[in-house]
Parts: sequence; C-alpha cells; structure tokens
Amino acid sequence: MQFEFAGTLGVPDGRYLAREGGDEGVQRVLVVQTTGAPPPARRKRRAREAEPGAEPAPLPLTRVMAVRAQEPFDSAEEAQGWLDDAVASEGSVDALIDEGIALLNRALHASAVAGADPLGAELSPQRATIVRIGYGSGEEVAAGRFAAARHLDPRAGGSRRQQREEELRPQERLAAVLGGRERLDACETLLLRARADLDAGRRREAALQLRVALEALLIELDGALVDPGHEEDMGELGARRQEAGAAANTAVRGDLSPETTQQVEELIQLCERVLRRRRVLRG
Repeated sequence: MQFEFAGTLGVPDGRYLAREGGDEGVQRVLVVQTTGAPPPARRKRRAREAEPGAEPAPLPLTRVMAVRAQEPFDSAEEAQGWLDDAVASEGSVDALIDEGIALLNRALHASAVAGADPLGAELSPQRATIVRIGYGSGEEVAAGRFAAARHLDPRAGGSRRQQREEELRPQERLAAVLGGRERLDACETLLLRARADLDAGRRREAALQLRVALEALLIELDGALVDPGHEEDMGELGARRQEAGAAANTAVRGDLSPETTQQVEELIQLCERVLRRRRVLRG
C-alpha cells in the first residue's frame, strides 16, 4: 500500500522493519519519504515582515509505503493475479487499506510516545491525497515505486446525499461547540481514545480508557434522553460496570485474554451506541 499525505508526518524518513509475533511472525516494512520539506528551524525565533496578499507556501509531500516483506511472489504472473484479486471487491480493498494505515499509525504512535509528544496524531486513509496498491521488487518498493499498481479512492462509497449528511452533522455541532451553545462531554473524548487504542491493537490501553470513559458516561448521560432504548442501554452499562473495572485491573498487570478483550469491545460498542442515539434524537 502506498499513501501520499500533504505535509510532514511524525515519523522521520527512513525504512523501518515491523514484526508481529516475534522473529518468526509477520514482517512488514514501512518506507517514509518526504519531498519538499522545509529547512530546519532556526535556533532563534525572529519575526519577519510578511507580504500582504502573499500566496500560500507550497506544502511538502510525504509518501508512505507499507510492504508485506514476508510474502514474496514466485513470478510476475502470480503477483499480477494477486493485484487483480485484491482490487476485485470493496472488502479486499478496505482490508488492505486498513492494514497499511494500521502500520503507519503504529509507527506514529510509537514515535509520539518515544518523543513524549502528547499531541502526536494518527491518520485515517481519507487524509491521503493519493492511495495506491501494487507490487514490485525490493528495490522498487523501497524507493517508493511499483512494477504495477492501481489507484484507489478511500473516500468513495455511499450516495452524495449520505456523504453530505455525514459532513454536515459534525460541522453543525462544531459550530455549536465553538459558539458556546453546546459543550463536549468528557466521556466522548475518552471513548474516542478507547476506540483508537482498541482498533490499533493496544488492548491494555483500551481497557484502561474504557473504565474512566464508562464512569463519566454513566454520570454525564444519566437522564439525557427520554427514550426506552437509552434507559435500557444505560441500565446494561451500569450492570456491566464491574466488567470494565476488572478488565482495567487485568490490563495494569498484563495483556488481556480474548474473552476480556471481547468484553471491552462489547462495552465500547454499547457506549458508542448511547452517544450515537443522542446525536440522532437531538438532531
């Protein structure tokens, strides 16, 4: 998978080997290349005259390659067959995009933690200006090139009406929050962090975030809606409160079992349903 993003990322240029499951497990290679990067920052900050009406400065471009290093093809024909199959359905395309962006976000997260950067941000495929899938030799993919590739549009799908509604709803709330007419609940932020951790495979962090998020949600959304579904879900969350606490206690000591991970997933989904219902019923 190849992604191109406007601007620079939190991962320095280079080639990174990523392993999962030990030395004999899955191997991926992440290649990061930046073109048009700005010069290094000066040691002293000095204000300079700005020209009125100056054109925006050109942005650098960061190209990211996520390579399946441990799965070579025996021939160009086999590689071409894989590419044809990979782009044959939306499901296979989505799976490959998710796999590639997950590797990039794993590196972004590690870079932010290693650099003690509290504002380090992960990326979605929709932020990319170009997405490609293809195959090539080791030298080609390491240099950001392919022997053969296809362009993909990760933003495609859904009707124009659906896309516009999805764009307008967050924009309306954004305006309300910035205008002081509405506030964001703490549980919303905490649940977003729990979801991001869980989707990225950081199960321990997700469990720890969930415990605090659930406690906040049970207080902040108590009586928020006069709706049978809301009351039922809030009752279930209250009854399963101890599950979230037990999962967090386990996470402090080590990794979660598949059963506990499933509980965390179910509770996050239930919390998300409560928030989603409130957004819909409040318009």
